[in-house]
Amino acid sequence: MHRCLELAKLGAGHVAPNPMVGAVLAYEGRIIGEGYHKEYGKVHAEVNCIESVKEEDKKLIEKSTLYVSLEPCSHYGKTPPCADRIIKEKIPVVVIGCRDSYEEVNGRGIEKLKGAGVEVIENVLNKESVELNKRFFTFHQKQRPYIILKWAQSNDGMIANADHSRVFISNKEVNRLVHKWRSEEAAIMVGTNTALHDNPELTVRLWEGKNPVRIVIDKDLKLPQSLKIFDGSVQTIVFNKIKEEQGNNIFFIKINNNDFLRNVCTSLYQLNIQSVLIEGGTKLLQSFIDSDLWDEARIVVNDQLLIGNGIKAPVLKNEKLKSKEKIVNNTISYYEHE
Repeated sequence: MHRCLELAKLGAGHVAPNPMVGAVLAYEGRIIGEGYHKEYGKVHAEVNCIESVKEEDKKLIEKSTLYVSLEPCSHYGKTPPCADRIIKEKIPVVVIGCRDSYEEVNGRGIEKLKGAGVEVIENVLNKESVELNKRFFTFHQKQRPYIILKWAQSNDGMIANADHSRVFISNKEVNRLVHKWRSEEAAIMVGTNTALHDNPELTVRLWEGKNPVRIVIDKDLKLPQSLKIFDGSVQTIVFNKIKEEQGNNIFFIKINNNDFLRNVCTSLYQLNIQSVLIEGGTKLLQSFIDSDLWDEARIVVNDQLLIGNGIKAPVLKNEKLKSKEKIVNNTISYYEHE
């Protein structure tokens, strides 16, 4: 199952809104097949695993045990049900990391396998399997994206100078890591002031990976169209109070101002956007914190930088520190929402 989880991670950034899944087929302690879900809409892990078995080992499939990090699907989506393929191959034992909370599956895959006489063993490395797909589970259980807050601050708790002029807080190694983070999420979000003063591209450039959907909160449509986020190179969503419009890969979505952020989350859920990395600024980040609309926070502190009179960083509430890491002069603290 540890190997299943390793394989599953290879699909990060490519399979959302589907979950990451890994599968291993073993016969008497020897792995004869491996596979993972490589791309959204394409073949699932179990099928890739079965089809990876060499010709000389195919006769062993019906005597082997299939290990899979998530319950096999039992419904027709973009691909046929994996449970049907397992039954067809006469695999006698299936070991599952955790159940799939998606309503189309959620126990049905297990029932289908058991109904066909397959022995099913559940909850092997359950905690680790759930953690791997926390975005997927949050999306379906809470009907909103998995929300990650990220910001960089000086050692005295500032994110920028008082006049909004930019200060380079993160070092180059951490900047590269942030681009890796971007590649792993479905979307990246900033507020009006960050878009206006920093003019960010919000793309993946220092890491190999797919660009996330760009999201900007611009309630009153104050932002000039000359900004980099409006260049049309990446799908961009502008949440606002004024208009619904689309063109040049830019989507203006009108949101009711009553409980604006929750309405934004509902809209993202309807758009099938499973996770969002929120990169600023303070006002937007604090709004999500105060609304209890966050799951994880990653805070970068430059241990040697003091700004003095500046714009204060957000303040977390109901947080639990998971871990810390130091990269040269930067310390990254990882928190989860309690």
